[in-house]
Amino acid sequence: MEKPRQSWAGLANISFGFFGIQIGFALQNANMSRVFQSLGSSLDDLPALWVAAPLTGLLVQPLIGHLSDKTWLGALGRRRPFFLAGALLAGLALLAMPLAPALIPAAALLWLLDASLNVAMEPFRAFVGDMLRKDQHTAGYAVQTMFIGLGAVAGSLFPYLLDAWGVPNVAPPGQVPATVRYAFWAGALALVLAVAWTVLTTREYSPAELAGFGEATDPHFGAAETAARLAARPAQAGLPWLGAGALLALAVAHWGLKRELFLLAALLAGYGLATSLAIRQARTGRVAGMLTAIVGDFSGMPPLMKRLALVQFASWSALFIMWINTTPVVAQYAFHATDPASPAYQAAGNWVGVLFSAYNAVAALASLTLLPWLARRVGQARTHAIGLAAGALGFAGFLLLREPRALLICELGIGIAWAAILAMPYALLASSLPQAKLGTFMGLFNVFVVLPQLLVATVMGSIMAAFFPGQPIWTMAFAAATLLAAAVLAWRLDQTGG
Repeated sequence: MEKPRQSWAGLANISFGFFGIQIGFALQNANMSRVFQSLGSSLDDLPALWVAAPLTGLLVQPLIGHLSDKTWLGALGRRRPFFLAGALLAGLALLAMPLAPALIPAAALLWLLDASLNVAMEPFRAFVGDMLRKDQHTAGYAVQTMFIGLGAVAGSLFPYLLDAWGVPNVAPPGQVPATVRYAFWAGALALVLAVAWTVLTTREYSPAELAGFGEATDPHFGAAETAARLAARPAQAGLPWLGAGALLALAVAHWGLKRELFLLAALLAGYGLATSLAIRQARTGRVAGMLTAIVGDFSGMPPLMKRLALVQFASWSALFIMWINTTPVVAQYAFHATDPASPAYQAAGNWVGVLFSAYNAVAALASLTLLPWLARRVGQARTHAIGLAAGALGFAGFLLLREPRALLICELGIGIAWAAILAMPYALLASSLPQAKLGTFMGLFNVFVVLPQLLVATVMGSIMAAFFPGQPIWTMAFAAATLLAAAVLAWRLDQTGG
């Protein structure tokens, strides 16, 4: 027996919650550097303050994916409890963020906001696979990408529209402009309502129904094989990671490098410790433990997932560079402003919202038109590569264009890349992963969304301070180069059977 085909209304209901989630992400991405600088942060400190976002994703996504695979709460289902809990917590963080009195509370609220958005977002990827037949996966992820684009347009445009309607866009030093405050509060309401729509209009298939469709739903599916694979690894397999973390920490202390690199050192050492503990648990027969499952599945990813992981790593490095640095780049080079308290800088912040809404609008359109058309002609992997190459050209355009409206040309390429990044890897993966571990593997795959962000947040500041002080435009050159590398890796997927 096959799953019923979903109508277009059904596809929309499944992913409409992502519209609200992406409003939250868009407000965060377009405005947090502005919030931090309004509260007194220097340009060089921005990456360290942003580090909360990728760190929370790194910790939360695999955990939530694993837990959602093993959850069944009757009428609430498997994934929807996580949608709802994450949306409510993220809504509270959005309400509180613009009222933060100083940098430390604002960074803590960013941590809460990003963690909550990840709790709501991660199961949505698996939800599409749960609810749809394999021949509808591409359509399902395309519709999800469309809602992501539309939500990001709405979130990015809020401050700009409020300014146009006469809401004050400049605030005294140490305060966030009213345009940003009201945008965050409206975003909180939109987030909760959109997720509630998906929760109320969808009904998840029960474990018995999924079994009837021929999909394994045993919460311990593959646990014995995973544990056996871990137990066969050398007991000292975690030592190289522990050593790398220790060496990095010593280098930071000895050469006085950026202190946020201590966090990267701690994560390397932490993964080494987790690997050693997981191997020990597997050898003592703790087959069903969470640590054993997550570490074992991470080390035993399917070959296609490993190759796509490299593409994701390079792609998201470029995106995180963009989110951190677009505001200071546009302010300095297009609006000739470096003082966050100046009207010109705040106008630049609003224009960044327009630019971000532009690339998301392009992504929403491309996800339902250009990408499916290309995929039918050259395949999913090469469609992904072409989209990433377009994004590399878009980032390179920032090095040449200085007029604010001309920067919209750059957003065409970036929007096509964004559509490809959001849809194509998940369409490639969804049909090749076991249903019983779909949430776990989607969560682990998103580690390669988070790791490059963490690397950018901890390393990019040191590179810029050492070689390009006060010249944030060169971050766009880094973004173009990494996205071009991702395009080359994606193109090679076809040659390796991806």
